[in-house]
Amino acid sequence: MVRRARALGLVVGVLVGLHVAVVAIAAEPLSARDAEIMRVLDRYMDGLNALDLEAHVATYHFPHYRHASGEIVVWQSAREAIPGLDVPDDERRAALRAVLEPDWHRSEWTRREIVQGDAEKVHVATRFVRLRIDGSVIKTFDSLYIMTRESGRWGIKGRSSFAP
Repeated sequence: MVRRARALGLVVGVLVGLHVAVVAIAAEPLSARDAEIMRVLDRYMDGLNALDLEAHVATYHFPHYRHASGEIVVWQSAREAIPGLDVPDDERRAALRAVLEPDWHRSEWTRREIVQGDAEKVHVATRFVRLRIDGSVIKTFDSLYIMTRESGRWGIKGRSSFAP
């Protein structure tokens, strides 16, 4: 009986050790995944703040889905998502500023939390603020970003936002 208990203890110990090793191995790629997700979101916001629509839309995967103001819009391409890509920079920037808010200076993330995910898709609950040049808040919006890994690259596949 003692030998059986020791053997059982040994088997349980090995299984626990294997489980810990598997969890440790699985955790490393997830943290790399999460860091890449945050880099994509940083590039998205940096492109917006620089009024660089090419950099901004480069973070999307297409088709790209946006749910806001009670509608779901599906864009098949960067040109469809940002029709002004062919417009001269000055005109494009003025139009973008008008859409964001007349006194908009920049936007910032105030929350980015991965709430679900696997190796190919991640849901990120976010909050961002639109700011004036003095740093005062114009508006705050909650959103859910759907990030996907396609063709070896993470990008924004869709967004559900309370922003207009």
